[in-house]
Amino acid sequence: MIDYADKPKRSEVAPYELADIGTRFIAIFIDNIILGLIAAVLFNGAEETGAGVGIIIGAIYYWYFWTQQEGQTLGKKLMGIRVIKTTGEKMTAGDAIVRYIGYYISGAIFALGYIWALFDSDKQGWHDKLASTYVVKAR
Repeated sequence: MIDYADKPKRSEVAPYELADIGTRFIAIFIDNIILGLIAAVLFNGAEETGAGVGIIIGAIYYWYFWTQQEGQTLGKKLMGIRVIKTTGEKMTAGDAIVRYIGYYISGAIFALGYIWALFDSDKQGWHDKLASTYVVKAR
């Protein structure tokens, strides 16, 4: 079980401003278009590649941008937001894996993990809570 009692309060981490949900949604939409285009170019309509290849492409894409590009995917960069740890630090490779798996958990039950962020005081979806991340406005 995850214990959130020791999680630092957002105000104790740094003066980051949380990204609004609408901006986050647009960034994810942009990233999904980019991932769809990458898959279309790489596999040129080959139906036998299956969803597994799409999951791997997504994992590589998110891992690279979250860990090597200051937490900014192309969609997040266009929208002026980024992902950070709740401690204010950059994400590690392990954090990126947990957050990416969390995407699937967040969407598994009627997207409740994403909807959760609408009502959470720190605007965290389940994937953010699992990986101890915030989505903030980029400086």
